[in-house]
Amino acid sequence: QVELVEFGGGLVQAGGSLRLSCAASGGIFSLNDVGWYRQARGMQREWVAAISRLGATDYADSVKGRFTIYRDSAKNILYLDMHSLQPEDTAVYYCRWESTVWSPSAYWGQGTQVTVTS
Repeated sequence: QVELVEFGGGLVQAGGSLRLSCAASGGIFSLNDVGWYRQARGMQREWVAAISRLGATDYADSVKGRFTIYRDSAKNILYLDMHSLQPEDTAVYYCRWESTVWSPSAYWGQGTQVTVTS
């Protein structure tokens, strides 16, 4: 069982920045694929960014060049740096422990709200 807890959401003006953090217990981020997702009100949850156990990163087109996913292996924390935020980035952001061949179960954090005002 992996438990994930997100931190760092909040209210920011358009053009601003936020850093989201996700702490894990029961799992080591550097040993599995993990990602960030978001869900705006009334919308389906969507994938935002991913980092593989080998450190390869990938991003949704909507955030490419503005968001950066990375992890601190010593602290076992996953981060999402978000810059040039826009109102359309407003959503609840979730980190996810992905289901993989070496870790078959997927886990979600409880989410953290990000609100971008114009």
